Amino acid sequence: MYSSKYLELLVEELEKLPSIGTKSAQRLALHLLRAPREDVLRLAESIRAIRERVGFCSRCGNFTEQDPCPICTDPSRDGRVICVVEQPGDVLALERAGAFRGRYHVLGGALSPLDGTHPDHLRIRELLERLRPGANGEIEVQEVILATNPNVAGEATSLYLHRLLVPVGVRVTRIARGVPMGSDLEYSDQVTLARALEGRREVE
Repeated sequence: MYSSKYLELLVEELEKLPSIGTKSAQRLALHLLRAPREDVLRLAESIRAIRERVGFCSRCGNFTEQDPCPICTDPSRDGRVICVVEQPGDVLALERAGAFRGRYHVLGGALSPLDGTHPDHLRIRELLERLRPGANGEIEVQEVILATNPNVAGEATSLYLHRLLVPVGVRVTRIARGVPMGSDLEYSDQVTLARALEGRREVE
């Protein structure tokens, strides 16, 4: 039992965050309790702002404060190439690498029947819609890069998408094995991601 009910409530909320156990939640709560008031209020305002002002792009599914997002509306991006990723964090990782100047499509996850994630749970229908000639006023898409994570779920998603996309008539490529099997794009270094994009190949 904590000496303050507010401290107890904060620990309970922090425990809900990914990879945060009870001890880590306690350390974070005590840190916030000792931190300067301005820093804590700034953190609280950032949390409130992200919930109120940040949403999802209706076109690509990435995080954005405006709809469509800046990447989708940037005329310097190559609309003929779409890179398909699992999560918005993957877009951030690829943008940091600076090797891709096309546009993105965020699926919102990967196929994993054991976890209850099926095709209908992902933004696959929206991807197929974007591939229609003239869809959303975009240039006709010529290539789709499958940049799902190199793990079991990511590979299953890639194979499923390949089967769907080949009849559409677009070139379908997969990022090269520069990204280690079992890792996540979000945690890969910039050089590895750049080489993976440059070494993409046809899906067989």
